[in-house]
Amino acid sequence: MLQVRDLTLTHTRDLRTLAEKFSFTLNEGDKAVLIGEEGNGKSTLLKWLYDPVLIEGYCQWSGQMVGDRAAMGYLAQELTAEERGMSLYQFCCESPAFLDLSPRELGEVARQLSFPVEEYFSDRPVGTLSGGEGIKLQLSRLLFARPRVLLLDEPSSDLDLETLRWLEQFINSYQGILLYISHDETLIENTANLILHMEHPREGKPPRCTVHRSGYRDYVRRREGALAYQTQQARKEREEYEAKMERFRRIQQGVEHDQNAVSRQDPHSGRLLKKKMHAVQSLGRRFEREAAEMTALPEVEEAVFLRFSPDIALPAGKTVLDLRLDELTAGDRVLARDLRLHVSGGEKVGILGRNGAGKTTLLRQIAAQLLERRDLKAAYMSQDYAETLPLDQTPVDYLAPSGHRDDVTRARTFLGSIRFAREEMFHPIRALSGGQKAKLLLTRMMLEGSDVLVLDEPTRNFSPLSGPRVREVLRSYGGSIIAVSHDRKFLVEVCDKLYTFTESGLVLTEKEDVAI
Repeated sequence: MLQVRDLTLTHTRDLRTLAEKFSFTLNEGDKAVLIGEEGNGKSTLLKWLYDPVLIEGYCQWSGQMVGDRAAMGYLAQELTAEERGMSLYQFCCESPAFLDLSPRELGEVARQLSFPVEEYFSDRPVGTLSGGEGIKLQLSRLLFARPRVLLLDEPSSDLDLETLRWLEQFINSYQGILLYISHDETLIENTANLILHMEHPREGKPPRCTVHRSGYRDYVRRREGALAYQTQQARKEREEYEAKMERFRRIQQGVEHDQNAVSRQDPHSGRLLKKKMHAVQSLGRRFEREAAEMTALPEVEEAVFLRFSPDIALPAGKTVLDLRLDELTAGDRVLARDLRLHVSGGEKVGILGRNGAGKTTLLRQIAAQLLERRDLKAAYMSQDYAETLPLDQTPVDYLAPSGHRDDVTRARTFLGSIRFAREEMFHPIRALSGGQKAKLLLTRMMLEGSDVLVLDEPTRNFSPLSGPRVREVLRSYGGSIIAVSHDRKFLVEVCDKLYTFTESGLVLTEKEDVAI
């Protein structure tokens, strides 16, 4: 059992409370997912569970954890530069348990993770592994110590569809307690049986942490139903209250008029009207108490997102891209041959394929070609945000490079619309979460009126609650999209055409083959 009691987490830079008096219990067999909008403190909570020292530099905490931290395995969101430079063997040796395992036991871990056992002794640098290979190696190092609790921060990032399906099987078959963060809605729907939701309803309001023991679809359905009912009830009560108050105001105005009109020569009528006014005032105080007891309108953290201008529209007959590559190479390596891709105005094309195949290399070439065009206004979102974002600038500076007062005001308005806290608007971009950086890039594309978007894994850092809103925005976009993605919902809901990247070229793929 793992139990958290009255946990409060406070960000020391902004004195922003990430969690307040948060309590929950996890039991063996629980597959718990931690969800919430970008920057809400999910990774901080996971780090605190594993080792509070990991958050000492930026976060204060109070509360208690009941459980054995020595029995936990923690998978960080990213490998360090030092770890990426290690050989696979050196990386495995970082776990003291590795060298104590028998060949049979090592084989069992490798079998469980579908990873070649001989790779544990390889001199190959960790940094050369694909996303899927990397996640399996990291999980291997955790499982060498036979943890009873696994804490996984974004294990689904950068995984191809085949590895995502494998990860779902791994999570579902794990026998201990498993708590993870993921932005992949499909994976969450297919694995989680307990939802921990961290949300910040409104600036200035305390955070809310919800525990719901069910699958994700059921949680979303129940949450939306409860919010809809509460909203309907609150509005109905307010309409009835306003109708009563309108009648009350007419009565009050009538009594006030009679009081002003009564003659001083008629003290009896004056006394009666005074009593009547006392009764009216008493009724008013009763209405005030009723107003205080009315059902509150729900305060929830909405996944707010801007829309592209409806004026953005490319004619269907316009050729956006007519790509013909005999070979795609990376150094001396041939990644693919005979690549052909035609994209017309308004088309949304998704490219999928295994990790390390060369999809990002292809997308960079496409972006370079389109960014030079003068008849289009193309924009590129790299998988590595550092390629396209000035990390030392603030979000306000990035959205308002002119520095003019009106532009700064507009930038702050837009940032508020995508739920940036006031303090975050003036932090360096490098301090933002991955989801906030992605929002910032898309907002810049909107402000610039881009009519072609070249996107490398555009949804991978959006929360599962933001995901539907982002997909809706991109689906209704009037320009063309060329995107590499492993997000099954994005590929099915947003893209008109899907292609699988292979060594023999791009193969047209049916949406039915991208299993949801």
